[in-house]
Amino acid sequence: MKILVAGIGNVLLGDDGFGVEVAHRLAGRALPESVRVAEFGIRGMDLVFALLGGYDAAILVDVVNRGGSPGTLYVIEPRVAPDDEVGPDTHEMHPARVLALAEAMGGHVATMRLVGCEPATIDLDELTMGLSASVAAAVEPAMALVESIVAGLEGHADA
Repeated sequence: MKILVAGIGNVLLGDDGFGVEVAHRLAGRALPESVRVAEFGIRGMDLVFALLGGYDAAILVDVVNRGGSPGTLYVIEPRVAPDDEVGPDTHEMHPARVLALAEAMGGHVATMRLVGCEPATIDLDELTMGLSASVAAAVEPAMALVESIVAGLEGHADA
């Protein structure tokens, strides 16, 4: 099974850099050869083209606002809705738009997961590098969660 783990976010916007940090740290871990870990940051079009690369599964890592306590982790199965916009927008390529565009271009990833973290701070008006304490504390558990999802997908492929 060919799996893409994609870190998403803007490191200049505080907690929005969560996915990038998780990807950076996961890249140093021993994962199966079938797993590619990549940091896409805010390069949504690069992620679109990566999703066209014949992956069986993709795990996106990003912040998500769901109203929980900062640092709360979620595993979400994103779906492309028929009304999702598919045109590229270089200013805002959030995961739903990326998935919709990849699908519109003929890409199909059978299994998608989003490992999301509830942010504490994302200030669009002031550049801030570094994660808040609660989101930084969620990085290791998020890495373990991604590794668990990979193991489950790999195990499912062997069955």
